[in-house]
Amino acid sequence: MKFRLSAALTATAAACALATSAMAEPVIAKLAAAAPGAAKPVAGGAVFECLGAVCAARSPSGETSTLRGCKELARQMGTVNSFGPASRPLSADQLAACNESAKR
Repeated sequence: MKFRLSAALTATAAACALATSAMAEPVIAKLAAAAPGAAKPVAGGAVFECLGAVCAARSPSGETSTLRGCKELARQMGTVNSFGPASRPLSADQLAACNESAKR
């Protein structure tokens, strides 16, 4: 009986984790300058699709919305004005740190 309950709980937890990662919120970056043409940089473990001054990662990893992800994108695309999912964008201080990478 304990084994069945444990197996059922494990299966439920795995299903919830899979559903959560499959429904991850996109990470959106707004650039200071429009990119020439379309670009697909990889940053924070995800592929961003950039068109004009907007880049979006539709299938972000756990690292995509971090300061590290922003820095990696800034190195490739230039200054970033906003970054992150709509529910958790980076703060002004984090964006300043992110954009230091674009200058290097």
